[in-house]
Amino acid sequence: MHAHHEDPEVLMQEHGVKATANRILILKTLLQAGRPLSLTEIETALESVDKSIISRNLAIFREHHLLHTLSDEDSVRYEVCHCTDEEEDDDRHVHFHCESCGRTFCLEDVPIPAVRCPDGFSVQSVDYLAHGICPECAGKS
Repeated sequence: MHAHHEDPEVLMQEHGVKATANRILILKTLLQAGRPLSLTEIETALESVDKSIISRNLAIFREHHLLHTLSDEDSVRYEVCHCTDEEEDDDRHVHFHCESCGRTFCLEDVPIPAVRCPDGFSVQSVDYLAHGICPECAGKS
């Protein structure tokens, strides 16, 4: 387990995303919140940044596996993904979303099974999200 980098520029570098002033702001907001934020919450926190810039950069972060998105009943929330795998360009492991506390965990030791697609389909990325109850919540019941 390596230390989590809380430095937005380092995180972007690890994920191959070019650091710009706006991106640093957006990532900082998410890191400081320490919990998944909805687009509205991010926009409110960053009143000075144009909404279209925020949503465009969130999309870029997602493509580079820098964020998880969690969908609950009424909105999508974004959370910084703290995993980089030095050998792989791509963090190919399972993420687990707890339906009870709403947190997402990186299951770094659970690799994503190979996805074989028919000829003609070219896979760009695979997101593997398991839903369920985390051990902490399971222990409470």
